[in-house]
Amino acid sequence: MSQRANLSPQTPSLISGCVPVLRHRTLALVALVLREVFKWLRQPGRLGAALVRPLLWYVAFAAGFYNVFGVAIIPPYDTYIEYKVYLLPGLLGMIALFAGMQSALTLVYDREMGLMRWLLTAPLPRSWVLACKLTAAAVLALVQMVIFFAFAAAMGSGYGMAAVAQALPAMLVSALMLTALGLALSVYVRQLENFAGTMNFVIFPLFFFSSALYPLWQLRHAGAELLHFVATINPFTHAVEAIRFALHGVYATSHWIVVLGTAMLAFVVAVWGYNPERGWIRRFRLE
Repeated sequence: MSQRANLSPQTPSLISGCVPVLRHRTLALVALVLREVFKWLRQPGRLGAALVRPLLWYVAFAAGFYNVFGVAIIPPYDTYIEYKVYLLPGLLGMIALFAGMQSALTLVYDREMGLMRWLLTAPLPRSWVLACKLTAAAVLALVQMVIFFAFAAAMGSGYGMAAVAQALPAMLVSALMLTALGLALSVYVRQLENFAGTMNFVIFPLFFFSSALYPLWQLRHAGAELLHFVATINPFTHAVEAIRFALHGVYATSHWIVVLGTAMLAFVVAVWGYNPERGWIRRFRLE
């Protein structure tokens, strides 16, 4: 009996029914991504604000701590390196971190203005709408990271533009994780005025208790075992290290597992929080 004879009569109709659904969801994804990109392009000040901070840190820290922090020969480096070489992946992670929190701020604003409720009533699964918002914010973060990398390469970072091509997957996955964290955070921050203070309690611990500015072995060498442990379990540390290794063409599996796992967990929390029967929509309805 031929393979065609084994197909049930409903098979062609199922396939033809899936095509419009897939097309509809793809159009929604493209529309939301383009909306965020065009909104970002109309606000050039956002790009300047996103680049000034890491560029200032890159110039000031690379020069000021040139002879303070000694970076030993640790993976993925096979020789002693300048501090600015070590610092660059951490600042790329900083851009993704601030971009993720900025996207969460945008979600809180959209919720207050009613746009988020309008999006969630679209004929699409709520998880898909949130995934579209997540993808759009991650794409913007990735663009900002690439632009900063180009500036840093022009300033003599020690990396060529070929390195960024190797690191693009790690940069995108890190941006997705940090954006997902911001998405989960937006569930529990109900007012725009309270979000700035909440961001400080998230951004600064994630950034400073990580390997963005200094190798973790220096914390252990200084006897700060507790800080070393916190930095080790910090998901931002693994995002930075994934980028660091990827810049040298190495894909560290352990860091990728943590980054992807954290991204999935944060996204599930966000989907649960935006459920009208459980999250902020139900609380809003009761009030």
